[in-house]
Parts: sequence; C-alpha cells; structure tokens
Amino acid sequence: MDAVARDRFIRGDGTAADAWRGSAALAGVADAGAADLAPPGARLVVVAPHPDDEILACGGLLQLLADRPSLLVAVTDGEASHPGSLEWPVERLRAMRPGETEAALACLGVAPSVLRLGIPDGGVTAREAELADRLAQLLAPSDVVLTTWRYDGHPDHEATARACLAAARACGARTLEAPVWGWHWSAPDDGAMPLAHARRLALPEAVLARKRAAMACFASQVLPDVSRGAAPIVPPQALERVLTPFELFFHDPARPF
Repeated sequence: MDAVARDRFIRGDGTAADAWRGSAALAGVADAGAADLAPPGARLVVVAPHPDDEILACGGLLQLLADRPSLLVAVTDGEASHPGSLEWPVERLRAMRPGETEAALACLGVAPSVLRLGIPDGGVTAREAELADRLAQLLAPSDVVLTTWRYDGHPDHEATARACLAAARACGARTLEAPVWGWHWSAPDDGAMPLAHARRLALPEAVLARKRAAMACFASQVLPDVSRGAAPIVPPQALERVLTPFELFFHDPARPF
C-alpha cells in the first residue's frame, strides 16, 4: 500500500517497537555506510522541521560525519508543541527549544553551522514555497540534503520534505528522507514505507548511546506536562521505535545510489 493512499494519523500509542524489530521487509533493506550516504567532499545539510528532529532523524549519521562540514537548518523553533499548557507556554518554548538543540548537539560531539529560519511552528505548509526558495539559495550541487520523510504524518515534516526535494532537484543536490513519525502510523510489511529506495545505516553502540543522551536534552519533549496531566510529546514508546541500532533513509528515486 502506498503511503499516499493512507491516512497518516499520529494518535494513540502507534505501532510497537517490537513489531518493527520483527519486520522481514525492514530486515531486508540494504546496508550503507556513512560515506555511501554522504560521499567524501559532500556537505551534509540537515533540515529539521522542529528542534529534536535532527537528532531523531540522523543523530547517528551526524556523529559518523563529525569531521565533515555540515549545516543544520532549523525551520521552526518548535513553539507550538504544547497548546494550552501552563508549564510550557509559547514564549518559554520559543526561548528554550533552540537551547535544547545546542545541548543535544554538544552531547553528540558535533558542531554544525546552525541557521534558524523562524517559520512558525505548525505553519510550514503555508510557507512551503518560501522555504524551498530559501533552501535553494543555500544549496550546492555537491550537497546531501537530509530531512524528514515527505509522508511522515506531521504536516510540518511533510512540507519541509517537499521543499527540500524541490530545492535539491533544482540545483542537482541529493536528498535523504528519514521517517520520524512514520514509525508510528505505518506498520511492518504494509508497504507504506518505500523500502525499495531505502538504506540502513548501522550505529555502533557508543554512537547510539550518545544519540539517546542527546534526546534526553529535550526536556520539553520527553517529560510529562504536569500542568495538563499530559504525556510527553515524544513518549517512551516513540523513543523506543526511533532509538534503534540503525537509522533508515529513503533516497530520491531520481537520484539512486
């Protein structure tokens, strides 16, 4: 079943991590090394819809390419993650979440250049064309642009991916897309993920440990909201699905490996 034809809702607990671990289709995805994903001489440009997406999507790859030039484009500041919260009002989130990213990157031991665009959280779709134009001004043909999956289930993730794809295709850069919430709404072996155009990057134990530690820096996302009695925005079961000994990336079928 194609992702385009599916309802992509992020609700409930989603697909269990154990189910993904038992997926024959996922186990059959070809492996790739960091240098295969971003060849020598290529700059890695990570375009994150929200603070923490850069860690969830490619915190391992960032570590493995720590000696390379890299750029993190923060599309939004993630200020809309807790609507109606007294503990996490918009002003606090806007001030705090960029600092969470800085702490997480330090945890990984990486220091990419960071560009913050300040597009409103939840408003990327409305400014998708603008985002594509801004990215086009930043990119070079030798870049590898890494972002969230174009069918990830979150409107900001999907709009960011479409903008990245448009900008990269315009200049000849390569793209890689990583599922973040796609692990939640899709199910093993249902055909929703384009595994025929995927590669798996194995993460050494120490790399995965630093990725886990980096995610702990996002207190706003991984702790409950006491003021509303609400679960974390990124609950333990979501972290378990994503913090695995590998990262999964989809390449543009028009630019195969």
